[in-house]
Amino acid sequence: MNVLIVGLGSIAEKHINALRSIDPQVQLFALRFSSNSVQVQGINNIYNFSDLCNFEFDFAIVSNPTAAHYETIKALIPFKIPLFIEKPLFDTIKDEAILIEIEEHKIPTYIACNLRFLACLKFTKEFVKGKRINEVNSYCGSYLPDWRPNKDFRKIYSANKEMGGGVHIDLIHEIDYIYWFFGMPVKVQSVKTNTSSLEISAYDYANYLFEYTSFSASIILNYYRRDAKRSLEIVTLEGTIQVNLLKNEVSFNDAVVFASNKTTLDTYEDQLRFFIDNVLKNNERFNPISEAFQILKLCIEKD
Repeated sequence: MNVLIVGLGSIAEKHINALRSIDPQVQLFALRFSSNSVQVQGINNIYNFSDLCNFEFDFAIVSNPTAAHYETIKALIPFKIPLFIEKPLFDTIKDEAILIEIEEHKIPTYIACNLRFLACLKFTKEFVKGKRINEVNSYCGSYLPDWRPNKDFRKIYSANKEMGGGVHIDLIHEIDYIYWFFGMPVKVQSVKTNTSSLEISAYDYANYLFEYTSFSASIILNYYRRDAKRSLEIVTLEGTIQVNLLKNEVSFNDAVVFASNKTTLDTYEDQLRFFIDNVLKNNERFNPISEAFQILKLCIEKD
């Protein structure tokens, strides 16, 4: 395989490791915007979009800062390269016309929400079917300074609104899997703030209420919790489903009904295998750009 990468950050590194596990012979190319960019072993540098026509790529990974996604995707459209786009899709919902362009060029797309491949969530999506749901609570809290210990957290994109950061779209996973489980809500309410001790420009707290016809789903996200917690609770007529995403474990009425030794890191390889086998080879539409844009609207439409 020949794979183009735009944005060689920490997320790209995870995708690269997954690709090399899937195909040890994969040829990796990085679109760099400066000849002074650090050379990464095993990766070929390309410095201009115009040079892409000299290569044949199986797909491109877009993993640069969210605020740069739109211009990157816009520039890639003429080359008709299938797109594997790291979440979140954009940091704005102003440019919906690009969806039409992508459809007109028949470009396969997938927005990489890797928690759809976490075993406990895949199990729960099936386990909850047929049960009468009364209430859903999703929570994700962790400490932003711990994300990249060797960097000043205030300088990374997550902390900076102008770079497309913010807990509401950085942790879009929770909104994505609630949509994946239950579909589009009837009504959305939200509160977003950045008044915590982190003192960053981006939102560090977000609280959503998704109203469905017979239940409501609460989603709480934050950047400032030191003891990390990532959980999903589904209260049903039959009992309560508790999902611990950090342990990859599911309980029902306090009894463990599912557990996996796999970690979140494993989802990167599972996700890429699915993309290659199902989206590229079999033209399956799974979280394409059109769907991801609707999910993005749930996050930021009222900002």
